[in-house]
Amino acid sequence: MKFKSRIVITLLSAVLFSGTAFAASEEKLDHDNSILSIFVQPSISFLSFEERSYFQAAVDTIYTGFKATAVNSAESLNVAKQDFQKVNFCFPITAGIQWQFREDHFLSVGIGFIYDHESVVLTDRKSSTHSYEYTLQGVPLFLEYRMALPKNFITLSTGGLFSIAARWYWVLPGTEIYTTWGYLGAKTPLFGAGFGVSVGYLFASWKSFKLYGDIGFNSISVKSDKMFSDIVPNGPEEKAKWNLGGIQLQIRGSFGLWNKPKPKDDDDDDDDDDDDSPKKRKVKIIDDTKKDSVKTDSIGKVVDSTKVADSLGVAADSVNAVLDSAKVDSTKANINAIQDSAKIDTSAVDSMVNATGKTAENIAGNTVEESTVNGAKNEPNEPAQKKEPAKSPIEEIKTKGD
Repeated sequence: MKFKSRIVITLLSAVLFSGTAFAASEEKLDHDNSILSIFVQPSISFLSFEERSYFQAAVDTIYTGFKATAVNSAESLNVAKQDFQKVNFCFPITAGIQWQFREDHFLSVGIGFIYDHESVVLTDRKSSTHSYEYTLQGVPLFLEYRMALPKNFITLSTGGLFSIAARWYWVLPGTEIYTTWGYLGAKTPLFGAGFGVSVGYLFASWKSFKLYGDIGFNSISVKSDKMFSDIVPNGPEEKAKWNLGGIQLQIRGSFGLWNKPKPKDDDDDDDDDDDDSPKKRKVKIIDDTKKDSVKTDSIGKVVDSTKVADSLGVAADSVNAVLDSAKVDSTKANINAIQDSAKIDTSAVDSMVNATGKTAENIAGNTVEESTVNGAKNEPNEPAQKKEPAKSPIEEIKTKGD
């Protein structure tokens, strides 16, 4: 027991020393950037092997027999025994290959070796020693899925990366128990023999090398066609079964064979923000001339209305010329028809002038008070036809006719 304790202390000290040395080489561990890597994983395991009581009972029976054969007290004092450890404590080791098929999601295939040797020494009445032992051996094959937890979910102040893992185990030939009294081989079921779960922490990294620390539990149930009575005196008369799982503390060292490119630091981008050089900004140019667009359009409309008024005056002159050239004996109906045709609807012009009246006053400085058609003055906004021109010879003839 003292020898095993020294081994444990030495192993833990070595792991802590190496972990501290590697951890100092990198401040932040955001991701494991390896796509394909290999790993070796030594561990400390406390096996759930409850059948150890069969072997302890056998040793107790042998000791009682030695004690019974002593013929005197001196021989009885020579009889002594050791007891088997109450805990099956061993150091399994596994190795395998790991593939990161998606960021922070890993699939691993590995094979392990479990070996736990227990022995005791008994002394008979004649001071002769007798050694009794049993050995647990296992060759598990496992498939593992590991997922790294995001740093914003759970992390330590010093950096690092947590992960959870789930495993499924198969047992290969070589899984067995052999003792002083016999040998017991295990079955190798096709669909597996157990499971395992663990929580890990990526606590150190140096280039392509990573160190994980895991703690977890696994259960590897093993069966055999033989009975324990074949390998231990007074053992149960039934097919043997036992468990090679238990609580495990493990250190995984992985080396990346194929790594993702290291992401660029954002420091350069941060420095750009501190640059004193002025940044280009889009300047929105507002055209102030648009503010006077309504006024300009109004002026144009006023000018256009004036041109229309002038054209109306020309049209009136043309009508008068037609009337002058008409025959005196034209009928009243023809005269009325010509006069009706001479009338021009100026309602559009009136509406335009009224709509822009105020604008025209502000810009032109005065109101359109009058327009001249055929040299005569009309009231504002009145059609040119309402003025009373000088009587033409035709009207005089009409008056006489009436």
